[in-house]
Amino acid sequence: MRYLIAGVLALGLNASAALAETIEDVIGQQLNAFNERDMPKAFDFASPMIKRLFGNASNFGSMVSRAYPMVWNNSDVRFLGVREMGGSRIQKVLVRDADGGLHMLEYKMIPVQDGWQIDGVQLLPAPELGA
Repeated sequence: MRYLIAGVLALGLNASAALAETIEDVIGQQLNAFNERDMPKAFDFASPMIKRLFGNASNFGSMVSRAYPMVWNNSDVRFLGVREMGGSRIQKVLVRDADGGLHMLEYKMIPVQDGWQIDGVQLLPAPELGA
């Protein structure tokens, strides 16, 4: 019985690790698609709500290039913590832009039949530094 419980716990831990990797993979692939200027591929990672909002990959790409230049031209990505919020996950991501600036973003991820999709991105304010 002790081994069965340990096995179930190990499976649960592996499922949690796989979930985080899956979310990171989706975000990472979309960021790569933006760098490659492959808007249809980048749009594929968006949720149905985002797809309805922008209508097509070209409109989506135009919005990202204007509103999220650090995502449009990203050079380094670091995945930080992920937390649950209702049925979705919020993944914190540190992105370096083309000029070397660092930006903290939160990606809202929703579960879909075959994984995760991006349901929104929020740019977090830069922390205040003491003088």
